[in-house]
Amino acid sequence: MGETLTLTAEDGFKLSAYRATPSGKPRGGLVVVQEIFGVNHHIRNVTDGFAADGYVAIAPALFDRVERGFETGYEPADIERGRAVRGKLQIDHAVMDVRAAVKELQKAGLKVGVVGYCFGGTIAWLAATRIDGVAAAASFYGGGVADTAGEQPKCPVIFHFGETDQSIPKDHWDRIKAQHPKIPMHIYPAGHGFACDERGSFHPESAKLARQRTIDFFRQHVG
Repeated sequence: MGETLTLTAEDGFKLSAYRATPSGKPRGGLVVVQEIFGVNHHIRNVTDGFAADGYVAIAPALFDRVERGFETGYEPADIERGRAVRGKLQIDHAVMDVRAAVKELQKAGLKVGVVGYCFGGTIAWLAATRIDGVAAAASFYGGGVADTAGEQPKCPVIFHFGETDQSIPKDHWDRIKAQHPKIPMHIYPAGHGFACDERGSFHPESAKLARQRTIDFFRQHVG
């Protein structure tokens, strides 16, 4: 279902991306923003899944600016590698590269939503606040959202967090709610990464419910 393409960001940087296309007429477009593990097997599966739901879905390789073709699994050593690469990436560059993916979908005349997980959950929030033309954004356990909660979204947003997520404590949600009391925030009886079926923290019931809420959200705001 998927293919690899090259995107060009506004500063001229070229990055790879994985694109999956639905079999019928697209409902809209979605940018899928990776975790710190790259556009790996899981993120490609997620992208394929959104295509099966009717969206042209693109997952830009945001770590290409640091290490091209980076992808790992979920072992402790992989987490350390992912964190190291993430630490070398400027957030402004990540937003630029997501903007390039948004524009790629808009060229096809599609309304575009953004969905992100972990590191990508933070970037999905910043896409809502910093990228013009995004129709909606869904953020899964974005650890950096509270630090940028003072920014104002330009489109509807939905948040998903895990109740037992050790890296994103309750005060993180509270800081977001204080700034944006009307944005829907769903808390699940699960830990960090609960939507990833390749992680030990996978929580099937929470993952299913969060995904359905996300699809319903995109049906409402993207198509």
